[in-house]
Amino acid sequence: MIDFKTFAHLAQIDLGEPQPKSTSVEGDQLEAANTLWTSEDGKIEVGVWECSQGRFTARRDTNSEICHIVSGRVTLHGPDGAAKDVGPGELLVLPLGWEGEWTIHEKTRKLYILHSI
Repeated sequence: MIDFKTFAHLAQIDLGEPQPKSTSVEGDQLEAANTLWTSEDGKIEVGVWECSQGRFTARRDTNSEICHIVSGRVTLHGPDGAAKDVGPGELLVLPLGWEGEWTIHEKTRKLYILHSI
């Protein structure tokens, strides 16, 4: 039988001890995450992530990502120079092959869904 899963309010989920952000290019960023669910085939992962203020690079070479911003404010910078501000309650999609930068203006928490190829 296949059953459903439920989780506590996303703003309240414990993410553990923050660690240095390895792709940070500005600021002493710390990040923490908690994987909530992974599909049996390992191709889908759902979790909560949080990061402190600063700027980091990101690439979606092997997966796409859907993000729902729970709290905080970010600006996404695409490879063509386009920038988009995203805040609480907003959803963003980073398709397979996307690369760019995130500027975190204040500590930000998101729900993420990764879909690997």
